[in-house]
Amino acid sequence: MTEQNPRLGIYLMVATTFVFAMQDGISRHLAAEYNVLMVVMIRYWFFAAFVIAVASRQVGGVRAAVATKQPVLQAFRGLLLALEICVMVGGFVLLGLVESHAVFACYPLLIAALSGPILGETVGWRRWAAIGVGFVGVLIILQPGLRVFEIEALVPLAAAFMFALYGLLTRYAARKDDTATSFFWTGTMGAVVMTGIGLWFWEPMTAPDWAWMGALCVTGALGHWLLIKTYEVAEASAVQPFAYLQLVFASALGLLVFGETLRTNVAIGAALVVAAGVFTLLRAQKGGEPVR
Repeated sequence: MTEQNPRLGIYLMVATTFVFAMQDGISRHLAAEYNVLMVVMIRYWFFAAFVIAVASRQVGGVRAAVATKQPVLQAFRGLLLALEICVMVGGFVLLGLVESHAVFACYPLLIAALSGPILGETVGWRRWAAIGVGFVGVLIILQPGLRVFEIEALVPLAAAFMFALYGLLTRYAARKDDTATSFFWTGTMGAVVMTGIGLWFWEPMTAPDWAWMGALCVTGALGHWLLIKTYEVAEASAVQPFAYLQLVFASALGLLVFGETLRTNVAIGAALVVAAGVFTLLRAQKGGEPVR
């Protein structure tokens, strides 16, 4: 089992959220022009090619990367992530992007709550407090409307549960398999699933948008590798407050690239999210104590 390093795990989670925010921005551009399922499928093609190329350069090659002590778990992880993306796309159609993300933002809390029964990790009250403050900040940023309480909200809620389970299973898999193996299975299984879905929604793309698609593929592969590495070096519940930073980075991207305005509620919510993250980081740095 990899030696635990909460501080490194926090830094990796911050990097992960930044990369995923960039991915969200590129996805927003492409989804305005093309079917989302096709976009995700092409990203997974690159993802699969990338993990195979990486595996081929390592000791033992692809055979070593595909060799796992828990093939059912690894296959289920890859399938779960691909299906989660499809469910979330359904939430975008039924509920809209903002309100879907408002509901989906509860996934770090689900990870923290499930890390005990699934992974046997201890969640101290300070960690719960930091996660709670971050969640309040998310609600202030997004200002979810009354539609959040309608039946359609169950779709992104299901996606949140699926993504939380994926994160926990990724950490569980790291107890017996290394990052390269988990990375390989995530990319290849996702490509198989999304190819079966996305081919039905193929549309021709312009040359400039193929360039954006290339950027999306790179951020997708990098983001998931960072996420796998994060859960390998730190407890899932220890790094979750920093998952909220994706909303902060995405808000900054909206201001600088898409010309969105910074409302008072966004500024206040972002401050709470950052404060919760800084508090958790200080706890990790204090005397080398574990983040609790």
